[in-house]
Parts: sequence; C-alpha cells; structure tokens
Amino acid sequence: MSSAVQIVSMGQYLPRKVVSSASLEERLDLEPGWIEDHQGVAERRWAEGEETHSFMGAQAALEALGNAGLGKGDIDLIISASGSCEQGIPDTAALIERALGWGMSGIPCFHVHATCLSFLVALDVAVSFIKSGRHQTILIVTSEVTGGSLDWSHPESSTLFGDGAVAAIVRPTPEGESSAIEQAHFETYGDGAHLTEVLGGGMRVHPNDPNTRPEDFLFRMDSRGVMRMVGKLAIPFFERVRTGLSKGLGDIDLVVPHQASKLGIRSLQFFGMTADKVVHTLESRGNCIAASIPITLHHAIETGRLKRGDRVLLVGSGAGLSLGAIILTY
Repeated sequence: MSSAVQIVSMGQYLPRKVVSSASLEERLDLEPGWIEDHQGVAERRWAEGEETHSFMGAQAALEALGNAGLGKGDIDLIISASGSCEQGIPDTAALIERALGWGMSGIPCFHVHATCLSFLVALDVAVSFIKSGRHQTILIVTSEVTGGSLDWSHPESSTLFGDGAVAAIVRPTPEGESSAIEQAHFETYGDGAHLTEVLGGGMRVHPNDPNTRPEDFLFRMDSRGVMRMVGKLAIPFFERVRTGLSKGLGDIDLVVPHQASKLGIRSLQFFGMTADKVVHTLESRGNCIAASIPITLHHAIETGRLKRGDRVLLVGSGAGLSLGAIILTY
C-alpha cells in the first residue's frame, strides 16, 4: 500500500583513505587485476583514526540536514541502521546523537540491524512511525566500518568491502508533491544463516570464553552458497514484491541494488533489469554493507540519474538469509 512519505534529503561521508585494488593485490600476493576482474572493485575507502561509526554518521547527518535546511529542532527520531557497530552498548544511534552535539536533546533513538538490508528496514520502520502519527521528521543514519573483521585468508570476500556513512531525512510528503513509498517487502530464510556470519560477539561465542578463537570474530561468507540460494528464491520474491517484476521493470525508471558483488549486480539482467537502468558504485566504493544501497541512491541523486517524480527500486539481500525491496517515487 502506497504511503505519502518522502526522502527529503541525503548526505554522505566517505573516509579519507583510498585503498586501491592494486595495493591489496600486492599485499595478498594476487595477480595484478585479479580483484577488479573478479570482484569489480577498483578502489574503496577505509576508515581510520577518528573516523568511527558515530563520527562518520554525524558528518553524513549534518550534510543531509544542511541540504534540507533543517536543524536539531526539526528531528523527532534518530534511527541508526547498520550491520556493524561502534561498541556493544549503547547502540550506535545514541553515539551518533552525541557526536552531533545533541546529547542532551532527548530525541529518541535506536538501532536497526538487518545486516546489508538495515537501511531498507529502517526506511520501512520510519514509514510506519510517520503513518501512525508518532513521528514526523526522522533521521536515518547508516555508518559502516569493517575494521579488523575481514579475513584476509579469503580474498574472495575480504577484497570486496569498503567503509562509509550515509544519512537520509524522511517526512510526510508535502501537499501537491508525488513522492511516496509505494511498496516494501522483506523475506528471511533462516536455513541460510550459516552462509554469512560472524560467530563471535554474542553470548554463544563470548570473548571471555577460553575456547573462543580470534578467527571467530572475522566475517565469513560462502559466496557461491549465497548466490545459489538467492537464485532459487529470486523469481518468486520479485513476483511478491510486484506482479511481473521478475520479467521486467515496467514503469520503474531506475534500480538501486545492494552492491554485493560484480556477479550479483550482473544477475539482475536475468530479470529484465538492463544495465542502463541499474546504478552501481561497486567500482569506487566496494561493498559497504548496509551503506551500499543508500550510498548508491545518494550517487544517483547527486549525478542527476534520479529526479523528483522518478520511480526507483531499492533491492538487495543480506545475512539471515534475507531478501528485501522497496519501490518508491522519489
């Protein structure tokens, strides 16, 4: 059911450090060109020093606020939406509020964690709050830092990732404008939970347990297993998002997919989503976990590929195994 909710503005923060794939190939003793050929990533950004989740998220939020001409007094909810976090407690939303200088504002905030789909889930949650009348102007912040969680013994996954932060401000659509969240649909298949995981960090594999190993805190992904499972689920999933979507875009002007991998983005062509309709930032940003979709959405807006009144499909998969999609009129 369509909801008259608008993304008012967006902002982003990209870490200063640019890491080329050539430098990683030298570090990992890979053939020159291997990463770009296999992964589609030429370079990515890595956070360092002061560039924490909360710092980057606050910088992205300040840009979004500036673009909208809004301030602290206009925001009545902050949602942090990321697959990684700055620390165990409190959640990153409170740390972003503090980094904004709003630490005594009383603005409620909480974290949404749905791995790579966190931004989409947060947008869906924001729409529900706005429709209920509970909140009116919501700040969503997605900030990802991969840090020491990558397993460099598995270049098939570790060479994919980059860091970055994005913010979006969401509010009811002003009268006379066409912006709307038209459809949101999510599915999770827990039998695929083992395909993408970090074992440590919870109570089952606790850091103080003498049996816990350092590698338990590294990201692990069975890329082929993920692609096989997504491949089996994709057609019925797209049909449940919108009838006919598995065969073509219809009246959808643009696709902003999760930048999961080169193969993942290319596979969209099997569903009639031609290359000229699909926006990608994988080459220069890598896979930024939950920040990938909003970073790519921000890029589409900034470059003029997405204009007010255009209809866009935001789509991706995440650990769980989960699938998610939102169709909106920007």
